[in-house]
Amino acid sequence: MTRSTRGLAAGVPARRRTIAAAALAAAVAAAAGAAALATADGGLASRSAGRAPPPADVLGDEGRCARYAGLPPRWGQDPRAGMVRVAAGEFVFGSTRGYADERPASPGVRTRVAAFWIDRTEVTIAQFAAFVRATGYVTEAERQGGAVVFRTPTSEQLAARPLAWWTWVPGADWRHPGGPRSGIEGLDHLPVTFVTLADALAYARWLGRDLPTEAEWEYAAKAGRDDEALDAAPRDAGGRPAANYWQGSFPAVDLEEDGHAGLAPVGCYAANAWGLHDSIGNVWEWTRDPYTGARQPHDNGDTAEVAAQAAARGRPQPGLAANRPTVIKGGSFLCAPDYCVRYRAAAREAQEADLATAHIGFRTVRREPSS
Repeated sequence: MTRSTRGLAAGVPARRRTIAAAALAAAVAAAAGAAALATADGGLASRSAGRAPPPADVLGDEGRCARYAGLPPRWGQDPRAGMVRVAAGEFVFGSTRGYADERPASPGVRTRVAAFWIDRTEVTIAQFAAFVRATGYVTEAERQGGAVVFRTPTSEQLAARPLAWWTWVPGADWRHPGGPRSGIEGLDHLPVTFVTLADALAYARWLGRDLPTEAEWEYAAKAGRDDEALDAAPRDAGGRPAANYWQGSFPAVDLEEDGHAGLAPVGCYAANAWGLHDSIGNVWEWTRDPYTGARQPHDNGDTAEVAAQAAARGRPQPGLAANRPTVIKGGSFLCAPDYCVRYRAAAREAQEADLATAHIGFRTVRREPSS
């Protein structure tokens, strides 16, 4: 398996590792236990009994995110519930320290962004469930009959096919994240995944909101910064990971230094200076912008290829032929220092707009009227 991070500047290191079969077997067993999902196929009623929703601005550690019910204060009453205002300003769009496709289009030119409101956290399962209950919305994965799921591969699977950690699973969708026998019982405070661009836009429009542009998303995630630390794996003052990304050798050994195997509840890590939690890591986030410009090859693991393989075996397939690559931002729990290296505000990736996967979610914005 090739894990390429060529094109990264110094300060975003890359390395290769060989995993012994015994270590791989142990990692697979540990991951299977840590990632076990509820087996109920139950309905969409809130399953947050015992969790009192803390104010959005007091999330930021493991205890608080564990108690979070998944719905921000004044949800359903305040049109900006769970959001923070980002003042207008300018920033350097992109980075000179990351992949080649992140280079600023016009070096030295700052990009102006108007004021807007943005979700403090990624949209949760509880929030998306409220939307589905209110509207009867059916996601694209449900209509397509499946989605792309991450599973820690065995050494035999790695040898048998590329991208062996991605599997097209019939019956996988936002409320059955591991397939038809899995469920979301007790997971209301996790980010919703297995949503496509159309699904995310439908939710946003239900609230009178939109998805962020790539510039809006990056401006909010950088929070006024332009220092070299933005392009390094995020760690706190004590050296502990400050976001949910992969520590260890991908895809076999996740050391879980960040405290989580797989998805973390929203808001487990400190917010950035402008009040956003989890803009780096946990899940990639949709923007509304088509992907344009150069694309740096880095063997990120193209989920569309897995979906096409599934279609060739007679399984349902997304409408990839007529699909458009769309920008996703922020990296996910699957980005590692030896693979992907996209847990950075300037990082960008192209994703098929109608393909639902285990590592993509979103947050919404509400723009202020122009004066």
